[in-house]
Formats: sequence, C-alpha cells, structure tokens
Amino acid sequence: MNTHIPVDPLTGDELTALVDGLAGLPYGGEAVDQRTHALQTAWLAMDAGADDELVVAAALHDIGRARPVRAEHPGLPHEVAGAEFARRRVSERAAWVIARHVPAKRYLVATDAVYHALLSPASVASLKVQGGPMDEREVAEFAAHPLAADAVALRRWDDAAKDPDGPLLALPTLLAAHARCVAARRA
Repeated sequence: MNTHIPVDPLTGDELTALVDGLAGLPYGGEAVDQRTHALQTAWLAMDAGADDELVVAAALHDIGRARPVRAEHPGLPHEVAGAEFARRRVSERAAWVIARHVPAKRYLVATDAVYHALLSPASVASLKVQGGPMDEREVAEFAAHPLAADAVALRRWDDAAKDPDGPLLALPTLLAAHARCVAARRA
C-alpha cells in the first residue's frame, strides 16, 4: 500500500464546497474573511513558484476553522484539526505544513529580528496564546525537519494574505493544482 495516497482523497467538488464554505467566516479581526484569506494565501504561494501540493496546502492551511472540519475534530486547535483532515484527505506533506504553520510563526519571531514588526495586531495577540517565540531547543528541532522551509514559506504567505483588495487564486486554478496532485499520487 502506498502511504502517500490519502485514505479518502478529497474530490474537486469537496474542495470547492470547503473553500466556498469559508466565505463570510471572520478571520480573527483581520480585514478579510476566511475564503479570501485562503485564496490569497494560495495565490501568494503560486506567485512564489510553489509546487501544486504546497499551493493546495496554502489554500487549506486554516481549514481547521471550517465548520465540517471543526465538527470532525471538536476542541482541537485549528492547525491540528486541519492537519488531521489533510492527512486523511490530501497528503502527509500538506498535513505537516498545515500543522506547523503556527509553530513557524513562533520560529520566525525567534529567528528573524524584523519578522515581529510585520505581524498584524491580531497576529501579535495570537502569538501570545500560541506560546510566544520558540526557545533554542524548539528552534533547532523545527529547523531540522526537511519540510521546515515549506512551513516558513506558508507562514509568510499567511501573514501577507490579509489584503481585502489583494489578488486571489481563481478556484479553477486551485482545482487544477489539486487534480494534478491527485494524478501524481496515483501514478
């Protein structure tokens, strides 16, 4: 059995319903809703040259806040619920990156002197709840993982995807990236 193929792969229709279901959901005091944030994060990923799997992970990085995912994983932090969903429906890589997009903020605050100043007020407030900057041991463990750079990139796109007038990845483009990921895993 190929462990890289999800048990129950997400379909294009399900992806569309999940993304569209984020419309109107508040995004922690930011000027965009969850759908705009998801599609703007995915646009930033694609614009940066990310591969299809990372573009899909970028679109789904906050999917743990979606009603159906919250219902499946009640009480879990959004990044953990999202990772559990992605592990079963998308890929292990997407799951890891989604799970680590919050720790990546803690990592960046600890390792990049100018990063903290780039955070929105809502993100600064959530940083305190999330544990603040990583300590030296946490930084070393995080940085040692082979997907750490992907999680850091996702975090930077996440931080930048709060512009109500910013570009959004078109849903058909996201669906095409997802379809290529599914086809590649089956090949």
